[in-house]
Amino acid sequence: MSACLLFVKSIGVGLAVAAPVGPMSLLCMRATLTEGWRRGAALGAGIAVGDALYAAVAGLGLAGVSAFVTANERWLHLAAGLCLLWLGLKAFRAEPADGPKAVTPTIRPLAVFAQSVLLTLTNPPTIIMFAAVFAALAPKDGLDPAGAAATVSGVLLGSLLWWAVVVSGVSLFRHAVGPRVRRWIDIGAGVFLTVFGALELRRAL
Repeated sequence: MSACLLFVKSIGVGLAVAAPVGPMSLLCMRATLTEGWRRGAALGAGIAVGDALYAAVAGLGLAGVSAFVTANERWLHLAAGLCLLWLGLKAFRAEPADGPKAVTPTIRPLAVFAQSVLLTLTNPPTIIMFAAVFAALAPKDGLDPAGAAATVSGVLLGSLLWWAVVVSGVSLFRHAVGPRVRRWIDIGAGVFLTVFGALELRRAL
């Protein structure tokens, strides 16, 4: 299979991995709605990079990294659970503004991006999923460097495309949402993030 074909198929993989609604999706949509597209884009880009890093581990056959992640799966779930609980409580306590919040320098997109990458990497089953997908996509003799680069970059691009669509879509409705609706969105996001955090803590036990 050519590197070009692997790249195209991997874009689809990146889209498929990013699309399911989960805690990271909720974080991205809420951040875009309440704090602007820059924060949402930073979150989405961090998720995409996290997915690409796991894709690189799976595609390049980095057994040592994969074994380390799997061996420490419990601690990663614990970290993810505590972080999601904190984010859920933060959403509960959020005070909506009278109108759409202006994006201010305190948002620090780079810090948001880094936090998003780390939170994405606390989901060890992702590496198993990518390994299974690449086993089906890769030639029988495995991926050469060009093929591995094509698959990783394809996953990154596919995931980035998905988050660009999400952030753009939410941004279109941002100015039409009043403070009362924003408050309900914060409460709903807080509930779901707290539930997701509790489930992660249960997986760590």
